[in-house]
Amino acid sequence: MDTVVEGPRKTMPPSPGMKKSSTGLDENVGGLLAYILGFITGIIFLVIEKENEKIRFHAMQSTITFGALFVISLIVNFIPIIGILISMILAPLSIVLWIILMVKAYQGERYHLPIAGKMAEDQLRKMTDKV
Repeated sequence: MDTVVEGPRKTMPPSPGMKKSSTGLDENVGGLLAYILGFITGIIFLVIEKENEKIRFHAMQSTITFGALFVISLIVNFIPIIGILISMILAPLSIVLWIILMVKAYQGERYHLPIAGKMAEDQLRKMTDKV
């Protein structure tokens, strides 16, 4: 009969500079997940994440950015001919933006979009001032 001897299990030390969140996720994973389903996961992470400011920032930026893109695409679809052309441009640009934001969040970067990033910071500041 063969016996299998297992050695000590090695665990990876936490990445330097990466903090855990109230959800138990590393902040880079939480930031990535805040973008994964656009404004839907942005709203979810705004509700469930109470401590980590970086995850909350990504969640707010996701909500603002992809919520605005969703509304714009709905409006544009009601415009004949030109709306279709705008949608054909808007869809691939949205996908590229989505991928860039997820990669930046996973790298631990607090990447600010020009307008949405400032709006996200302002909204988070207002939310924390009320508490």
